[in-house]
This record gives sequence, C-alpha cells and structure tokens, in this order.
Amino acid sequence: MERILSMTIILFAALFPPIFLMIRIYRMDKIEREPGGLILKLFLFGAVAAIAAGGLESIFEGVLRAVFYKNSLAYRLALYFLVVGWTEEGVKHFALKRGSWNHPAFDYRFDAVVYSVAAALGFAAFENVGYVFAYGLNVALGRALTAIPGHCIFGIFMGYYYGTAKHFAVRGEPERARLYQRVSILMPVLMHGFYDFCATSGNGAASGIFLLYVILLDIVAFTRIHRYEREDRRIEA
Repeated sequence: MERILSMTIILFAALFPPIFLMIRIYRMDKIEREPGGLILKLFLFGAVAAIAAGGLESIFEGVLRAVFYKNSLAYRLALYFLVVGWTEEGVKHFALKRGSWNHPAFDYRFDAVVYSVAAALGFAAFENVGYVFAYGLNVALGRALTAIPGHCIFGIFMGYYYGTAKHFAVRGEPERARLYQRVSILMPVLMHGFYDFCATSGNGAASGIFLLYVILLDIVAFTRIHRYEREDRRIEA
C-alpha cells in the first residue's frame, strides 16, 4: 500500500505541471474551443514521439562519439543543436502535423498553437515521468519550473509558424507554406539547443546565462501568446 501511494505521488508530481499548462493554453482559445478528443490525441502522439526520440538520440549520440571527443565543444554543440534539438523538435513536429494538418477543426491560426503545445506537453509529460521515477521527487520542482515550461514555450513558437504555414497553404501559396513549415521546426530547434547547451555547461557563467535565458523565454512567451490570441484569425482562402 505504501509503495502504491509513493508511486501515485510521484506520478502526480510528474504529470501535474504539463497538464496544468495544457489546460491554461487550451482556455486561451476563446473564439472556438478545440475538440477535447483531438487535444488528447495530440498529447498522446507527443508522448509516443518521446519514445521515438529516445531511440533516435541513442543512435545519433553513438555516431557523435565516433566523430568527436566526448565533452569537447564541437561534441556538445552537435549533441544539443543537431541531435537533441533536431530529434526532439522534429518528432514533435511530425506528431503535430500527422495529427492536425488535415483535421476540419484546424480553421483558426491560434488553433495551431494549442495543437503544438498539446504535442509538446505530451512529449514533456512522458519525459518527466521517466525523470521523476528515476531520480525522485527532488527533481520534480526544478523541472516544473524549467524543462516543462521550456517544452511548452518551444511548442508556442512552433505552433505560431505552423499556423502561418497552414494559412498560406489554404491561400494556395505552397512555397510560402513550405517556408513556414521549415521555420516552425528550425525556431524551436535553435531555442531548445541553446537551452540544453547552457543548462549542461556546468560553470557559473553558463548557469547565469541559462537563468537569464529562462526568464527571457518566459517573458517573451507570455507576451507573444497573448498577442497571438488577440490577433487570432480564421484560416481561409
């Protein structure tokens, strides 16, 4: 009984932050709320994407170790910007597009932000469960204040450009749609890569930069998402 209670507390501590953020973003979509089933599907797609990312990262990290001296600057840059950044944001984007691009409910630009955040927080929830069960409750608070909001913020920016891509696709401008699809991956990759690079540098200067970066991300994301919600427009030709 005590073990079951302990596992329940750990599971709650791991899942509460991403679910709380998902509800907050979902409620911001005031013009037309998205189907709950679609949001749940994207959340679960994101969780499955986290499994895929883990396998891909293991493969690519092995390649990096064969090319670079481990912990060298080149290795760390390649690891966080190319392997972790591209892999994690790439699989999130795949889950997002697979689950939402052709869905009839995707008819407003802010919808894309809600969808993207759902996939991102599904990914974050699965990842967080693994971390909290592996390292205990002592990591739950730190991740709730940094890693989980980080995934959410990367999702906000992915969603904005993803929605812009949908806008141009509906208007019959495929080249601009493809451009914004690429940006919807590239922007969160760069943000994610820099986040992980600073978070793992292990020196005082990098820790200070990381803290400043997290604060700036929170401020920019807060102002941007409210702007995106105010400027929401129907996607139409």
